[in-house]
Amino acid sequence: MMALTVGEIAQLSHGVLSDLADPTVPVVGPVVVDSRRVTHGCLFVAVSGARVDGHDFAAQAVADGAPVVLASRPVSVPAVVVGDTVRALGDLARGYLHRLANPVVVGITGSSGKTSTKDIVGQLLTKLGPTVAPEGSFNTEVGLPLTVLRADQDTRYLVLEYSARGLDHIAYLCGIARPQIGVVLNVGAAHLGEFGSRTAVAQAKGELIEALPDDGLAVLNADDDAVAAMASHTGARVITFGLGAQADVRACDVVLDALARPSFRMRTAVGEVDVSLSLHGAHHVSNALAAAAVALELGLDLDSVAAALAGIKVVSRWRMQVSERADGLVVINDAYNANPESMRAALAALAAIGSGGDRRMHAVLGVMGELGPTAATAHRELGAAAALIGVHQLGVVGAAAKGIADGAIEAGLEPARVSVVDGVADAVSLLERDLGQGDVVLVKASRSADLQRVAEALLAGPVGPVDRAGASR
Repeated sequence: MMALTVGEIAQLSHGVLSDLADPTVPVVGPVVVDSRRVTHGCLFVAVSGARVDGHDFAAQAVADGAPVVLASRPVSVPAVVVGDTVRALGDLARGYLHRLANPVVVGITGSSGKTSTKDIVGQLLTKLGPTVAPEGSFNTEVGLPLTVLRADQDTRYLVLEYSARGLDHIAYLCGIARPQIGVVLNVGAAHLGEFGSRTAVAQAKGELIEALPDDGLAVLNADDDAVAAMASHTGARVITFGLGAQADVRACDVVLDALARPSFRMRTAVGEVDVSLSLHGAHHVSNALAAAAVALELGLDLDSVAAALAGIKVVSRWRMQVSERADGLVVINDAYNANPESMRAALAALAAIGSGGDRRMHAVLGVMGELGPTAATAHRELGAAAALIGVHQLGVVGAAAKGIADGAIEAGLEPARVSVVDGVADAVSLLERDLGQGDVVLVKASRSADLQRVAEALLAGPVGPVDRAGASR
């Protein structure tokens, strides 16, 4: 963040000064909403949440070095007082972005894969110039402005992730940071509890494309009918990606190695190139194609794109993090979030790794949130999918996810191989009873289930009592 004065912050956020007479006091950043991340010279934004009110930490933030607090009421320390701190944070980011030297804003949305694709795009664009991309899933009306405010005058590319819990949410975020390039990955079942239908999800995701300027670029998934239809909703140029022959940026001859890392031939308007990803799971092929389309548009040559894709690292935790212990156990930690599409993708990766290494497969799965009336069916279908790939053991964590167990048994998985447990400790104990050294374990659920702790326990040390052949030890 470039330096601003308190007076400039008040102007951009439409606030007034409180307990501070000098508007020239400098703020050098960063901007934070967590008082534990306060550093000298930063701006602390007091957000009132469901469980914690940031205003209660205003005095401590100033004591720790924040010269001013953005607050919705006087807090007895230097503050810029506004009507609503979240809205004011968006106003501040909007005004701040207009002061920068016109960085290219790349916006990414979709029901699944946003964060992974954002990470890939961010790493590709660093090959072209200074790039800012979100930390983790900073994609809401709080997270997106915080990312904008990390940019400075040297920033050439600003990669942003746009999420929605309802209609007009993405439109609001585009009002803060209007993208020149908009990427839509897919329209799936995530958040059906809020939206009610896939049509409504498509309408919400389409707000990103509708916000593009006529001289902008829409990057659309040709394999998803709802996404492909968004081409008619914009005057911007359109480039498509996918596996089908109609895609402008296309993957052919996809193969997976023993750890489900994809390789493929990428065909584009400027030529073809072989690509090998270090990421795990076939679903990353589509994410990589979308990112490649963006990078090619912005001037990275085809060979450089392929080389950069080969070096992509997982930078957002608990998303298809594949680790192999010294004893050969493979753990897939994909526990950050879950919806039907991402669950199927994770099971496909589990199957690929299991078959590629002749490993027994274990799945520890939990609830998928925000699915509304489709939840019961979605969980049963997930259980059936786990049975179909032939998991050796299925652990279902939490009563809310019991439908996964029911669906698996109905699909033919032996009841003795299916367990419903209460929590993380029970899931680890379940694995301890029947885990072989060379097995592979998938851990995945919505964030509320906290299942990353299962993966962390497995990686902390050997817990399995059997060898790879299953003999007692």
